[in-house]
Amino acid sequence: MRAAYVEHLGPPGNIRYGDLPAPRPGPTDVLVDVAFTTVNPVDTFVRSGTFQTAVDFPFVIGRDLTGTVVSAGPGAPGFSPGDPVWANSLGHGGRQGAAAEQAVVPADRLYPLPAGVPPVEAVAMVHPAATAYLALFTHGRVRAGDTVLIGGAAGNVGGALVVLAAEAGARVIATASAGDAPYCRALGAAEVLDYHDPELPQHVRQLCPRGIDALVDTSGRNDLEQAVGLLAFRGRIVLLAGAGSRPVLPAGPLYTQDRSILGFAISNATSTELAEAARAINRLLSAGLLRPRKVETLPLSEAVEAHRRLERGEPGGTRVVLRVHPAQAGTPCAE
Repeated sequence: MRAAYVEHLGPPGNIRYGDLPAPRPGPTDVLVDVAFTTVNPVDTFVRSGTFQTAVDFPFVIGRDLTGTVVSAGPGAPGFSPGDPVWANSLGHGGRQGAAAEQAVVPADRLYPLPAGVPPVEAVAMVHPAATAYLALFTHGRVRAGDTVLIGGAAGNVGGALVVLAAEAGARVIATASAGDAPYCRALGAAEVLDYHDPELPQHVRQLCPRGIDALVDTSGRNDLEQAVGLLAFRGRIVLLAGAGSRPVLPAGPLYTQDRSILGFAISNATSTELAEAARAINRLLSAGLLRPRKVETLPLSEAVEAHRRLERGEPGGTRVVLRVHPAQAGTPCAE
């Protein structure tokens, strides 16, 4: 089979596109013909060695896929040949990745793709949406009636955070650039504040005099001194970016107000937690509420360029989807 893989961890130039032996599924695995895969920031961390995890070389890169079932082992009930499916937790923890013509997926990490959902759109959403679900509900304990502040709400994860929090009945206060305010409101944000505004904290306090119940900032700046002061009694901050940040910790307001800060990386999620997120994701995909803002499709042979662009900060809010077979076509999604 054709695959994008590395034989050594390192820069994007280490990625090779060529033939590898077809994978052999075990009794609890499903063999999938891959249609589309994606490139996430975490994929660059694994490929470079920044995020240390078990890999076997040659190592197929990539976490996410949409495709169809080829065969299922006797210990993988519920899947039949031809079923459309998706996965979002390959390519780490000893599992080979998704950037290949075929992939072996453990049955407890594979989910049905709802009827009518375009595979190219689904594959662009399943990683950001799972990140958002786990941040909000598994770790942030967000409930209906809570007020949630989402930083960087116009990005891929930020947009999914807005949709999921609003759909759960939370009041969403979003921060984004002024030009992205209409987009964030369309996703479900009750209020949108300009994150360039030097008086942003004061505006948040005016909108939420009781404080924020949960705060999730996708920027990775992790200004805890400012953020803790915006929390309500027993408010929570969920950290999901900024591994290199070393913020000041305002311990006093944390312990006197029962406030908390929780670290979260999706790579640590259990298969049970991921399956719970998948059920919510499928429901929202079916309802048309989870859609990528903008998608660009490239052939799998361009995986090196896709990784380089992501590490350079390009292409902004666009999700890069890699089509595995040249005959496939994906319709770009515009705002």
